[in-house]
Amino acid sequence: MELHETPQKPTLAILTYADENRVFRGNQENFIDLIRSGEEKGVLVYVMTTNDFKLVGKKALGYSYNFQTKKWKKQLLPLPHVIYNRIPYRKFELLPEVQQVLQVCMRHGKIHFFNPTFFNKWTLFEWLNKSKNTQTLIPATQKLTTSEDLEHLLEKHQNLYLKPIRGKAGKGIMKVSQIPEKSAKTRKYQLSIQNKTKSHISRYSNVPQLWTQIREAIGNKDYIIQQGITLANYKQRPYDLRVLVQKNNKGLWSIAGIGARLAGKLSITTHVPRGGSIDDPAKLLDAGFGPTVSKKILRRAKKSALVIAKQIEKASQTMLGEMSMDLGVDTTGQIWFFEANSKPMKFDEPHIRQKSLDNLILYSVHLSKTPAKPSRFAAGAAKRKTANHSAKAR
Repeated sequence: MELHETPQKPTLAILTYADENRVFRGNQENFIDLIRSGEEKGVLVYVMTTNDFKLVGKKALGYSYNFQTKKWKKQLLPLPHVIYNRIPYRKFELLPEVQQVLQVCMRHGKIHFFNPTFFNKWTLFEWLNKSKNTQTLIPATQKLTTSEDLEHLLEKHQNLYLKPIRGKAGKGIMKVSQIPEKSAKTRKYQLSIQNKTKSHISRYSNVPQLWTQIREAIGNKDYIIQQGITLANYKQRPYDLRVLVQKNNKGLWSIAGIGARLAGKLSITTHVPRGGSIDDPAKLLDAGFGPTVSKKILRRAKKSALVIAKQIEKASQTMLGEMSMDLGVDTTGQIWFFEANSKPMKFDEPHIRQKSLDNLILYSVHLSKTPAKPSRFAAGAAKRKTANHSAKAR
């Protein structure tokens, strides 16, 4: 019997970027896990690249995986109901030919497309500032453009963090601390620059000297400057919470899991690639706050993560299916939002990992049963592009 004569089973395409040396970029192990989970739940999952992106009638060009031969096979496959964006790097996503593919996906009237772009750190804080429900969860944050920006926040806060707007996994983060002195007039400053798993520390007697060093370290990258939060710690090592928020089989935001990341002994961040380590959030919170308060903090963290995810999706005007989030817990037990990632890295905790795969498949099944509509974001982007061209013409 021909393909079009049988009802097509739910189909999910993972969108990534082609590669000259291997089949395509991205975490192939992750893609294979998703294909396996799809098979178990009666969902066809395959990979498509931006280079080979072709939606021809009822077919699309993609890569299926053979578990016996452990090889990828390029072929025409049924048109997907859902496309999941896993282009691994911003530099690929920003290429004109890739932007063109993303616009096609967002404007397509019959295919659902979720997580269309990486998040921008500054934009995230602007979005969260728009809602009273999320305003109280964010530290004081502003763009870093001049030494005055730095000086202004140093007058209010003992510690500041400088973060690249388009950063990933803690790379490029710096910390500025005021060194306590007897007289406010003789303030000194310490700058810690994250370098792989350690920090390079230097000291300065005034803001102009400090700023010169920061400018050299930043180069031409865009940065935000943020109030430093005194995090709860375990055995003198600060930690924060990593929350995976995903839509479920009903298309509603849910908590797939919550983990903890302990900062490395010589690191200014909790990121694992920077020397941080994975731990159990309940254990860490129990040690500092006791079991009763610990449970309340975890409940608040989950509730906060759901409120944040809803606000980010609403403000972005795009369809999102998942995001990971870094939430801090300060020494009083208050929850703070630090970062969200629209392309979450694989969670190493097995129960969170399994739940994440299940949610992605079940959310895709849910979408396959509902009519698709073009993204408002795509329409807005098209209008902005037209306006820019008109301005140039004038």
